[in-house]
Amino acid sequence: MTTPFPFTAVVGQDDLRLALLLNAVSPAVGGVLVRGEKGTAKSTAVRALSALMPTLDVVSGCRFSCDPGSPDPGCPDGPHEPGAFETRPARMVELPVGASEDRLVGALDIERALSEGVKAFEPGLLADAHRGILYVDEVNLLHDHLVDLLLDAAAMGASYVEREGVSVRHAARFLLVGTMNPEEGELRPQLLDRFGLTVEVAASREPDQRVEVVKRRLAYDDDPAAFAARWAEEETAVRARIVAARELLPSVRLGDGALRQIAATCAAFEVDGMRADIVMARTATALAAWAGRTDVLAEDVRQAALLTLPHRRRRNPFDAPGLDEDKLDETLEEFGGSDDDDPDPDPGPDGPGGGGGGQPEPDDAPQGGDDAAARPEAGEDGQPQPSGAGEQSPARASEPFRTKVLSVPGIGEGAAGRRSRARTEHGRTTGARRPRGALTKLHLAATVQAAAPHQRARGRSGPGLVVRRDDLRQATREGREGNLVLFVVDASGSMAARQRMSAVKGAVLSLLLDAYQRRDKVGLVTFRGTGADVALPPTSSVDAAAARLETLPTGGRTPLAAGLLRAHDVLRVERLRDPARRPLVVLVTDGRATGGPEPVALAGRAARLFAADGVASVVVDCESGPVRLGLAGQLAGELGGTAVTLDELRADSIAGLVKDVQRRAA
Repeated sequence: MTTPFPFTAVVGQDDLRLALLLNAVSPAVGGVLVRGEKGTAKSTAVRALSALMPTLDVVSGCRFSCDPGSPDPGCPDGPHEPGAFETRPARMVELPVGASEDRLVGALDIERALSEGVKAFEPGLLADAHRGILYVDEVNLLHDHLVDLLLDAAAMGASYVEREGVSVRHAARFLLVGTMNPEEGELRPQLLDRFGLTVEVAASREPDQRVEVVKRRLAYDDDPAAFAARWAEEETAVRARIVAARELLPSVRLGDGALRQIAATCAAFEVDGMRADIVMARTATALAAWAGRTDVLAEDVRQAALLTLPHRRRRNPFDAPGLDEDKLDETLEEFGGSDDDDPDPDPGPDGPGGGGGGQPEPDDAPQGGDDAAARPEAGEDGQPQPSGAGEQSPARASEPFRTKVLSVPGIGEGAAGRRSRARTEHGRTTGARRPRGALTKLHLAATVQAAAPHQRARGRSGPGLVVRRDDLRQATREGREGNLVLFVVDASGSMAARQRMSAVKGAVLSLLLDAYQRRDKVGLVTFRGTGADVALPPTSSVDAAAARLETLPTGGRTPLAAGLLRAHDVLRVERLRDPARRPLVVLVTDGRATGGPEPVALAGRAARLFAADGVASVVVDCESGPVRLGLAGQLAGELGGTAVTLDELRADSIAGLVKDVQRRAA
């Protein structure tokens, strides 16, 4: 077995270590979500924690790790007789991103259940993780329904598997740890709220600390066993401290003063619901037990707020999580009792994970000064300008709005989402077919219909139905998929009137919000001057696209053909990487093309490439003024798509209803 990197040897990352240790002391805290850039010891710290967990007594032969002192009465391997048990370390189970639902929760043998009437159950990862650690790396890339399942199991302490009226239940209590890189996309707010604590991690900018990280890693890689032996004493001390804190936890008193501070803090930061208050109370109690105290102090409440509230505060989807510590201190002081006299609370005893350390405040995104917005406009709308001439400072986006639903026609088979129709594992049943491989979703009526004509030949003599493997039918289901929404934005001089560009950015931002809610991947191509740029390659990080949009400059000629050709190349490459995800191209332009020989004809030929590939597209017509040329509508015809105006894009618009993207008839 590979020797894990010692937990106490992790350099820095005090908040991360503290959050993990608090969950080891009190699993009721609800797990940890670790957010941070790659290479910041997220996975190393989580894997190292398993070596610090106290050993477990389990019933011998039980696949569900039942406690011999209080076995689960509903255990599928039960009932357990008093007697034999074994002692083993707590497990750390890793859930891969591509795992299926059956791999997570377990699977019933439907064939044996129907033909023999027995519950043949193969446990999943939730059963393996019972009384241990369940680690999900890149949890933001996990399918939403799998995240829902594991969070429900973590909240209820049990997992339920049901297939056509046959059900199995088993205990599933575990320490849930998820790690993610925000650059690869965010979790939905509903799922964020289900994680007890959150921690932001980043690589140190201190040269001495970075040197120490490299030294320890190289020493570990050279001889893992010898390196672990050097830290054995510290590991033993932390393990003993976890055991002592667990024993002390039931004796910790959460007074009315601390409860008032908790309630006032949650109200001040406008968090939704009551889960934050409950988790914050449990975290403050665990902090007191970890410090060896039986009373919760104001310093515990403050540290608990820094760990429980950043991902829960009311915010727009594109806002980075964070907490205003000055506001936190003011709230605690206003509602503090006699135990909050020290304005600079002691972070607690020294030792691994004992440091307090608040969450780092995210830097404010550059918004652009008012003086930039007041600069005189360069050039008139519609007048061609030399390449690079007349470039203006970025215009601010107007207020976003709820958009019409744009979807790809037909039925796909892409990743689960909320935009276009698709054959999925979840959704309404639309038919049945013979199973390919293991049966996962039984279509009972179709199975009975297939088996019924053969009952006499099979010698049926009793009331039960004789079912063979060939009779089983898999249910086909239809749900929704996420798409690749590729924005192709005209940033040329003809779009550069500040009021118009503000409206255009507001429309694209609105569509990005819609893509965030529908679990799409997004990409951004812009064109201006003499060419086109991929401002953002296809990604699940919708907020990254919003940030690129914010700083988008305008000016110059309109190389429409270059923008379309660059978008076509992006789709070609992405089709190789993710062939099941269907694209939707959203071209934002007034339809004008300038620069180079025959720019209009070149743009038309480029547009017909999309029509030939059957790519669904929408042209958002940004033309304004009393005289309109209708160029965007003509371009939509070349693309084989639909044109909508900015006004028609609004969900509350009565100018038109755009619900599905239409392809040109073959």
